[in-house]
Amino acid sequence: MKPAEIAKMSDEQLAAALKDTRAELFNLRFRHATGQLDDTSKIPSIKKDIARVQTEIRSRELAATAAVADAN
Repeated sequence: MKPAEIAKMSDEQLAAALKDTRAELFNLRFRHATGQLDDTSKIPSIKKDIARVQTEIRSRELAATAAVADAN
């Protein structure tokens, strides 16, 4: 996923994307442990996708908190 794609997602889509990517990472790790994974470079890219989604979620939380603080 590209950062621009992530920024366009809604909060619900971000939560779903986070759940899906974590499940995909689990499956990749399982396949790697059993020797069935051919392309091990997918694991770091999935980890980066998870980090990007978590960063966007957190930045939205901070923005909402700042908006509430500014309103008071």
